[in-house]
Amino acid sequence: MSIAKDKLADMYEKMMLTRIFEETAAKLFTQGKVHGTAHFCIGEEATGIGVCAALEPQDQIYATHRGHGQSIGKGMDVKRMMAEFLGKATGVCRGKGGCMHIAELAVGNLGANGIVAGGIPIAVGSALSAKMQGLDRVVVDFFGDGAANEGSFHEALNLASIWKLPVLFVCVNNQYGMSMHRTKVMNIENISERAASYGIPGKTVDGNDVLAVYEAVLAADEYARSGQGPSLIDCFSYRWRGHSKSDRNLYRTHEEIDEWKQKCPIRRFKKVLVDAAVMTSDDVEEIDHAAKTAVDRAAEEAQTFPEPSPENMEDEVYAK
Repeated sequence: MSIAKDKLADMYEKMMLTRIFEETAAKLFTQGKVHGTAHFCIGEEATGIGVCAALEPQDQIYATHRGHGQSIGKGMDVKRMMAEFLGKATGVCRGKGGCMHIAELAVGNLGANGIVAGGIPIAVGSALSAKMQGLDRVVVDFFGDGAANEGSFHEALNLASIWKLPVLFVCVNNQYGMSMHRTKVMNIENISERAASYGIPGKTVDGNDVLAVYEAVLAADEYARSGQGPSLIDCFSYRWRGHSKSDRNLYRTHEEIDEWKQKCPIRRFKKVLVDAAVMTSDDVEEIDHAAKTAVDRAAEEAQTFPEPSPENMEDEVYAK
């Protein structure tokens, strides 16, 4: 393998952190310790981690509402993330963002948008800013397959292509826009085919293969950084859980879900690492244990943190 062992270990560790973070968060939600709803990316870990592993520290991302893996991939601390998930004052957004709006400018995570496809044109604006300032920075926007049918998707790709902006459009294609399967709303096989309409590269990759995602994004990153403009990457994956915690999964079968669970991206990557003698079984088990310990400690400590103070509720809230 041409990728350094430390890099591969970091990717595997972050995938495990994402899985355990979300499984733990789901339990806390069931226990009534989380305000509002929650959206989990269990089954999609290879997309967020694979994409972010190919980026430079100065690069920026806009996450989806299902963005815990994207946030961990960009280097966010699970303890502060868990505190934010529980709405605590010590959370990364001081408890004001919650599950869906975790962000941290210091690591280049500019957060999620509550409007479907709303983050895509904003990412184009960030890429325009980087180009105008002459910064060595690439901006990544994550969005779902449902967002690819919104007008802002097409407008944003068109503008970014005209101006050759350093932005990567990454579709986390879990095949369902809430309960609507992609084949019912698209007359194309792959979302990446739409790139041709804007004269930019488009590629569909196996979103459960973290190395395939990494290599595709690395190439697109180099393309954008060299001044050639944006790319569209379609990561074909699947979410094991419902759209949100209120989703009863009535629109798909247990057999379909079980079939995709057999394609688990973490188990698949673990096998690749061990079979290629990059790591031993003991090595990966040690990473598994360390990830669980870190998340368990984060969850335990986060529950002891204070709630946000009403006196500070208007801090960092802007209106025109």
